[in-house]
Amino acid sequence: MRRVVWSRHAHNDFRGIILYIAQDNPSAADNLADRIDRTIQALAATPTGRKGRVSGTYEKPVRGMPYIIAYALDDAGGRETLTILRVIHGARDWQEESWPE
Repeated sequence: MRRVVWSRHAHNDFRGIILYIAQDNPSAADNLADRIDRTIQALAATPTGRKGRVSGTYEKPVRGMPYIIAYALDDAGGRETLTILRVIHGARDWQEESWPE
């Protein structure tokens, strides 16, 4: 299984999303956090995402949720690493070669 590393942006995205949802529905926030975690664990085992909108990245939708995990794969040091770059709501305005603001 690949080592998983979270970028600062991805960590902030995740935290912001979960905290926002938890204000109104803590159970829904827990469910989303679990689904994101399961999606990332599945990617660590078998990266099955599509080519990303930013060069050198991939994207994987979170099943049943409107979120996309943007990630990169790196083989430096002899062990492949899955780097979570962003966690983004699918409705965000997201142009080629850039991240949503």
